[in-house]
Amino acid sequence: MAASYFDVDGTLLRTNLIHPTLYYILHQRTPFRSAEKLARAFWQAPRMVWAELQDRRLFNEALFMSYEGMSRDRLLVLADDAFESVMKRALYPAAKDLVSRCRDEGQDVVLVSGALDFLMDRLAAHLGATHVIANRLEIKDDFATGRLLRPVVAGPEKARLVREHAREHGHDLDDCFAYSDSYSDVPMLSVVGHPAAVNPDSKLSKLARTYGWPVLTLDKDKN
Repeated sequence: MAASYFDVDGTLLRTNLIHPTLYYILHQRTPFRSAEKLARAFWQAPRMVWAELQDRRLFNEALFMSYEGMSRDRLLVLADDAFESVMKRALYPAAKDLVSRCRDEGQDVVLVSGALDFLMDRLAAHLGATHVIANRLEIKDDFATGRLLRPVVAGPEKARLVREHAREHGHDLDDCFAYSDSYSDVPMLSVVGHPAAVNPDSKLSKLARTYGWPVLTLDKDKN
């Protein structure tokens, strides 16, 4: 059985990691706590811009420091609201159809995202995806430390995790599919036999044309 590996932000959703994080920041237990978190995020913004330019893994690690001090219960309670208010509304209308077609063809559907696992679990349930490869927060004494558990899902590491998942679940990578919007995911796209560019950025679009990869556009305006 083959599998389809989907990047999420920009591919299935017209959003990115910042939006659900901002939702969490703005929905702390008290307005003062939210204001404190927001001020800290603005103070760290230049560092995150630098990290994004250097290494997507560093950006993820800097961004998720915003979750420091949140209780496990609070993270999970807000997850349903964050999914409904932010992620579900940002879903490309044709995304669910694309995932459904993959499932109808008997494929496992795996979401591969730098977002947090408890948010990706909700998206997977909504789309009918079968597995999730996502980042996990370190929790100590029931509170988030702001650090990510290894491995950090970002950049070339996605390719290694896809290989590992395929091996563990008996998928032949030559028969598998991968979908992404970003040139940064070329390593992940390159490990499967059937890569596809979805809503691609300019560099990935050019590469896809060069190698004859399918290019898909999920219409964000479709009703």
